Amino acid sequence: MNILLCPLSDGGYLYPAIAAGRELARRGHRVSLLGRSTAAPFADEAGLPFAAAEEFGGRQAFSAARWGTTGAAQYRATVRAARQARADLLVTSVLCNGTLLAAEALDLPVVVIGLSVHLWNYRSGGADEPQWGRTRQNRTDECLELYAAVREEAGLAGRAPRRPENPLHGDALLLRGIPELEYPGAELPERTYQVGPLDWEPAADRAELADITGALDRCGKPVVYVHLGRFFGGGSPWPRLNTTFTGGRFQAVVEQGRTADPQPAPEADVLLVRRPWLGPLLDRAGLVLTNGTSAPVLAALQRGLPLGVSPNGSEQPVLAAACRRAGAAVHLPNTPEPDQRARLDAAWQDDRLRENARRLGRRLAATLGAARAADIAEQVAQQSATPRENHDDAIGRSGHRDGAAAVGGPAPVGAAARRVP
Repeated sequence: MNILLCPLSDGGYLYPAIAAGRELARRGHRVSLLGRSTAAPFADEAGLPFAAAEEFGGRQAFSAARWGTTGAAQYRATVRAARQARADLLVTSVLCNGTLLAAEALDLPVVVIGLSVHLWNYRSGGADEPQWGRTRQNRTDECLELYAAVREEAGLAGRAPRRPENPLHGDALLLRGIPELEYPGAELPERTYQVGPLDWEPAADRAELADITGALDRCGKPVVYVHLGRFFGGGSPWPRLNTTFTGGRFQAVVEQGRTADPQPAPEADVLLVRRPWLGPLLDRAGLVLTNGTSAPVLAALQRGLPLGVSPNGSEQPVLAAACRRAGAAVHLPNTPEPDQRARLDAAWQDDRLRENARRLGRRLAATLGAARAADIAEQVAQQSATPRENHDDAIGRSGHRDGAAAVGGPAPVGAAARRVP
C-alpha cells in the first residue's frame, strides 16, 4: 500500500505522523512524507522519502501558524503529490482542511492524527463540562466554517461531502490521549479512537546537549523544564518566569518554541533554548511548566513528571483542565505573583501530584500508540467504501479548480488498485 503522510510540518504535528509512518513502513507499506521544506531533515532522519510542498504549489502550506489561511495551497499540493505517489491512503493532521478535501477529490481514505484531547462536540455527554474561554460548539462551528470556505475555493461545494456528518474527522480521527483525559461521562464521536502518544523526535545533537547539561550543572539547582508553547494574544510569561526563577531554589531550562521576544532577566536562573527535541531535557527535570499543549504534557506524564499549567488557547485549557482533574497538575497563574516560588516549591514536594502523574504515564505507555495507529490505518484502507478509480476521472467529477496539469504540476498518474498486505 502507498501511504502519503501530509501532516502540518511543525514538530507537535509532524513527529506523531512520523511515528505512525515509521510503523507502517516497518510493516512493509511504502510511506512518504509531504511537507514544508523545513521538514526534510526530519524525514531523512526517520528514513522516509520526502516531497517538498513548495514544489507542488503548496508555498506556506502545512504551517500550524497559517492553518486557517493556506487550505487551498495545501489542497493543491496534496492532490499533486498524491497523484505522483500513487497514494492509496493519506495520513494528515487535525486542522488540515486542504488535505481532507484532496482525499475527497481523489476518492482516497484519509486518517487524521489529532491532539491528545478532543476539541469539538462530543457525541453525547459532557453537558456540564466547564467552558474555558470558548465552548466546544464554538470551536466546532469555526472549524466547519473554515472547512466549508476551503471546500468552496477548491471547487467542491457542489459535491456531497464524503463524511457529511463529521467531515473534520476524515475516515478516522486518532487522539493521542487516553480516556482519563476526556471529560467524565462524555462519549467521543464515531470514528474517533484514542491511540495514546505517537512518540518520535529527532535525536539530540550531542554537542548541543553537552553545552546545555554543562550550564545546568554549573548552576547546580534542581531543574524545572518550561515549555512556552504558543500564546494566543495572552500576556508575556517573562515577568512571571523572572520572578519565579530569581533568587529561588530552582533553575529553569526554557524551550522558547514558537514564542517571540524572549526576555529572561540577567539575574534569573533561566537557560533559554530552542531545540527540535525535548526528551533529554525532561530527563533532567523534576517538574514541568507548560501552557498545556499536547507534546510537552504527554512527554512529561510518560516520565512521571507533575505539571504546572498556565493555559492560553487552542487545546491548552481543555488539556490543562484534564490534567488537573486527574490530580497530575496544578494551576500557576501567568502573573508575577509574590508567592510564585512558594507555589512552585509546593508542587515539587507534592507526592500525590507526582504519583498521579506516574499513574497517567503508565496508562499512556500501555497504549502502544504507533502500533494502534497503524492497525487503524490499515483497517481504514481495507474497509473504505469509496471505490478506487482513476484519479483524473475522480477529479473531473468533483468540478475542482486545482489546475495541476494546466499550470505545470506533476502529471496525473493512473491509480493502481489498492494493495493491503
